[in-house]
Amino acid sequence: MKAVQNYPTVRRSRFFENLSDGLVRCGTCERRCTISNGQEGFCKTRRNIDGHLFTLVYGDISSISANPIEKKPFFHFWPGSYALTVGTWGCNFSCPWCQNWEISKYNPNSEKANYIAPEKLIRMALEEKCQGVSISFNEPTLLLEYSLDVFPLIRSKGLYNTYVSNGYMTLEALKALRDAGMDAIKFDVKGGRETYKEYCGAEVDIVWRNIAESKKLGMHVEVVTLIVPGLNDSDDQIREISRRLAESAGSETPLHFTRFHPSYKMTNQASTPIGTLERAHQIAKSEGILYVYIGNVPGHRLENTYCHNCGALLIQRYGFDMAHYSISKGQCPKCGQTIPIVGSYTE
Repeated sequence: MKAVQNYPTVRRSRFFENLSDGLVRCGTCERRCTISNGQEGFCKTRRNIDGHLFTLVYGDISSISANPIEKKPFFHFWPGSYALTVGTWGCNFSCPWCQNWEISKYNPNSEKANYIAPEKLIRMALEEKCQGVSISFNEPTLLLEYSLDVFPLIRSKGLYNTYVSNGYMTLEALKALRDAGMDAIKFDVKGGRETYKEYCGAEVDIVWRNIAESKKLGMHVEVVTLIVPGLNDSDDQIREISRRLAESAGSETPLHFTRFHPSYKMTNQASTPIGTLERAHQIAKSEGILYVYIGNVPGHRLENTYCHNCGALLIQRYGFDMAHYSISKGQCPKCGQTIPIVGSYTE
């Protein structure tokens, strides 16, 4: 116990329970790993030390940059703003198509950690003139304890807090994040039930539960599906995602279909045809989703935001840049329809 206290990134976990024979059960994500003394859970960021669970990645920042909020992507949350974005190591999923595998598939090393204290992170956000903070790159839930300390401080400075997540945290963790000041969360929905079981080792119903709960808790929600050819691009899966989104979060919740490019264990897989993304857009719209986007196709017209009532162009985008913005006081300037946008763009 004395040795681990020498490392600032090793801190007692917020959610766990003691079992018999020195075992502990983690309560950070819904894997709820049972961990014996001296061992780590599935994500390799939680270790049982003498019958107590510790996070190994508190403030251990693997990546940091000031990004447009559209990169997350959030299209209906403070458009045009910038978020200081940070991530750590590891993941609680096993997706073979991971786009950030260089950090998500590597285990933390407390002796070589890049520790950034919460107070320093806030100073950096202000120095970079960011409007908020985003925990992203790898699964942000692994930075839970850090987030719970950072978020109240960030909010006290008038900035926003966001997560870019696979959505597999426990309800206890989700509610703690909301209470700490999380304003918005982007959920990655990988596909249907069989896709989750085969490729992620997870249950899709838990993700949909957390999407619904996040809306009930008052957070802004957007959903993204990375379309991987031959894996989750069937009409049935797209239709299921669209219907469950409407049921769980409402038809006004933005839905993004993004283009896959070869990565990690799927380097021989082809990139997603743009036509596949356009078909997914059509299916989602036919299921009543009001705001559907396609991503990783810079300059495509379906990157833009159109009024769901009259079809007027409201926000024109090129990749992560905003070229045109015409929403006024949360309304379409042409027909007066209320547009579900959080925050207003300022030149």
